[in-house]
Amino acid sequence: MKKVVKILAAFALVIVGVFAVSMSTTTTASAASNSSFKSVYKVAKSHLGASYVYGATGPSAFDCSGFTGYIYKKGAKTTLPRTAQAQYNKYKHVSYKNIKKGDLVFFGYSKGSISHVGMYIGGGKMIDAQNRGVVREAVHAPWWHAVGYARVNTATDAD
Repeated sequence: MKKVVKILAAFALVIVGVFAVSMSTTTTASAASNSSFKSVYKVAKSHLGASYVYGATGPSAFDCSGFTGYIYKKGAKTTLPRTAQAQYNKYKHVSYKNIKKGDLVFFGYSKGSISHVGMYIGGGKMIDAQNRGVVREAVHAPWWHAVGYARVNTATDAD
């Protein structure tokens, strides 16, 4: 009987240890992504009102993917692909119900025809560069057709 108790106690310690390590990793990852978002969003907000110019990558004018690339480069030292389609193709896709601040939001005709990208900032809103310049607006505005969402992993994408 004492052997069984010792085995169960050892097993319980292993389980608690695994759970503690798992929780620690999750908390660290969440803190890192929250920190990255704050840094990227700070850069993005500082460019509100900047002009839209097709092909521009900043710092005074942007197109949509030039803007997301710029803010991630400056705010998280992460290099994104140049076009909205390439950004969509590179990153892990998430559902809208699982979207987090800092995720990219993609628009277009279909998943193979992405024409616009913005960064999710919470509360159903994004910040993006479009014909009115760099603005905050609703993700599901009537003039946009959202086709996907993706998470940029700043820990593995840094140069």
